[in-house]
Amino acid sequence: MDLTVYLAGEIHSSWREEVETLAKEKDLPLTFVSPQTDHDLSDSIGENILGEQPGKYYRDDAASAVNNLRTQVLMNKADVVIALFGEEYKQWNTAMDATTAINAGKPLILVRPEKLIHPLKEISNKANIVTNNVEQAVEVLEYIFK
Repeated sequence: MDLTVYLAGEIHSSWREEVETLAKEKDLPLTFVSPQTDHDLSDSIGENILGEQPGKYYRDDAASAVNNLRTQVLMNKADVVIALFGEEYKQWNTAMDATTAINAGKPLILVRPEKLIHPLKEISNKANIVTNNVEQAVEVLEYIFK
């Protein structure tokens, strides 16, 4: 049995590569998908497809439409979602993706540092499991196959 894992969360650090490396070391039959991690492409995709927009609002709106479609397709195909809330970056997209997973009935592994326990208490309560780091999240995935 192979599983597809959607990796939701900030795109500025290498946490996805860490998850993929740990899963590979454990020889887990996983395929990983994620939001667009090329920040420049993510921001410009609307104009790349639809043409120049009349201002920043419309540029962001066009990019959001394409990015949300991509996320919806990939998350719908995923068997499980890992949503990482990091310590450094604003987490609006992570919160949106985690909530989308919850509302879609997708199994959700939430990764969040201790300092975010309080601000994430409602999302944490709805997740299937909350871990402190990506290593624990991969261990949860590994357990599925035992």
